[in-house]
Amino acid sequence: MRGTGPSFFGRLAERWADQILIWPAVLLLLAFSIFPTIASATLALSRLDLVPGGFTLGWVGLRNFERLLFGSRQDHLLGTMAPLGPLARGLWLLAALLVLAGLARFLWRGRGRPPLALLAGLLGRLLAAALFLALLALVLSTNARGGFPGSLVTTLVYVLGGVTIQFLLGLGLALLVARPIEGRRFFRVVFFLPLMVTPVGIAYAFRMLADTGKGPLAPIWRAFGLQEFAWAADPWAARIVVMIGDTWQWTPFVFLALLAALETQPKDQVEAARLDGAGPLQLFRFVTWPAIAPVAATVVLIRLIEAFKIVDLPNVLTNGGPGFATESLTLHAFIAWRTQDLGGSAAVGYILLFVAVVTCTSFLNLVAKGARGR
Repeated sequence: MRGTGPSFFGRLAERWADQILIWPAVLLLLAFSIFPTIASATLALSRLDLVPGGFTLGWVGLRNFERLLFGSRQDHLLGTMAPLGPLARGLWLLAALLVLAGLARFLWRGRGRPPLALLAGLLGRLLAAALFLALLALVLSTNARGGFPGSLVTTLVYVLGGVTIQFLLGLGLALLVARPIEGRRFFRVVFFLPLMVTPVGIAYAFRMLADTGKGPLAPIWRAFGLQEFAWAADPWAARIVVMIGDTWQWTPFVFLALLAALETQPKDQVEAARLDGAGPLQLFRFVTWPAIAPVAATVVLIRLIEAFKIVDLPNVLTNGGPGFATESLTLHAFIAWRTQDLGGSAAVGYILLFVAVVTCTSFLNLVAKGARGR
């Protein structure tokens, strides 16, 4: 009588089921993530030249990075640096003292930790501190009289300035809509709409709205005497228009996430605080904010990652101009690729990767984990 157990092939499938299910995902990860990373790293260390019938790839080592950081492309990436004034030097010195105080506090509080863990944490914080102070000096020197910011500083303006404004606006709208007001559902739908529009569509819409001569808001511009104001010819005006468009697009994301956090916080704590006589500011500081802080930290982290990749708005609105005043690092890499400087494009991409990883990792370890109570 034949057995009723699984056949040989059935037993084999059960034994290798986990491998059969995992390997397709691993192969897809290799094909779409790891291989392009290795290929781009090869390009960043090489020079690609087009020749009749194909191309040649010559090894140049770190020369592409040297050109961007210290050579002929320094003005494009880092900008034109000018001597710091007394106020800028004092601001940088104050930031350095605060960083040193933070490192000393970390060492003091970590006295009981294992030596390897303490050393790893110290090295990470030293790297983040060095990058922060270097970038602060770069921002101050390129914005001093006689200086001009490059694509790296412009990207930091988009990231830090844009994410801060979006978070504050999203938090304010979430607090407003979370209250029992008339038309709450209507406002939720209206505030969500910008997130459904493509970035290119938003860029064209703001390009039309910002047209002070023929745009739909031209009568308003004329009323304020701005009919002949060429915002695209002014570096900071062009950057502000890009930030306004990015803020209009991404504030709904912050709003929805924080609104969900507000509506899921324990109601009994809010009622108890009100019965104890807590005012609106005390209620937000001691009850609401601790409840939504983990979600807020996660939202800011996601927006930091996305903000470093901004490319559609400056490309469509200003094409990176005037000059390269509104170029982000992503747009810088794209323009270098479009001019067939593939090695320089890959080098810019890896500089962006380094700055973004250190910034987001520092935020995760220094802010997000604290907000989550870890």
